[in-house]
Amino acid sequence: MIHKIGQVMLYVENQDQAVRFWEDKVGFSILSIEENGQGMKWVEMAPTKDAETSIIIHDKEIIAKMSPEVNLGTPSLLFFSDDVEKLRQDLVAKNVKVGEIVDMPSGKVFNFADDGGQYFAVMEKR
Repeated sequence: MIHKIGQVMLYVENQDQAVRFWEDKVGFSILSIEENGQGMKWVEMAPTKDAETSIIIHDKEIIAKMSPEVNLGTPSLLFFSDDVEKLRQDLVAKNVKVGEIVDMPSGKVFNFADDGGQYFAVMEKR
């Protein structure tokens, strides 16, 4: 039986740029870098070394050639934070495009875009 989400695949136009974004601007750590010896490389990243779920940064063009049936769209990811206001300020200071904080019944939320223009959301749960 499935008991948790282990990894989320992000397919990006510029793998190195995406890794720098998640590491330098969002504060994720690189957990591993793997290569298959045939030109395919993927980078596993997470907010902490012991996170239960990680993201895998893949080169979109390579995946499209290897598996044309795969949906290469950006998943709609919602991250959790203990302090969305501070996180938003940190991202603004790092020139990340961010939306306004919106107060929802389940908590405060805002969105941000990576350097490739993909949007993600962050929520501080009540």
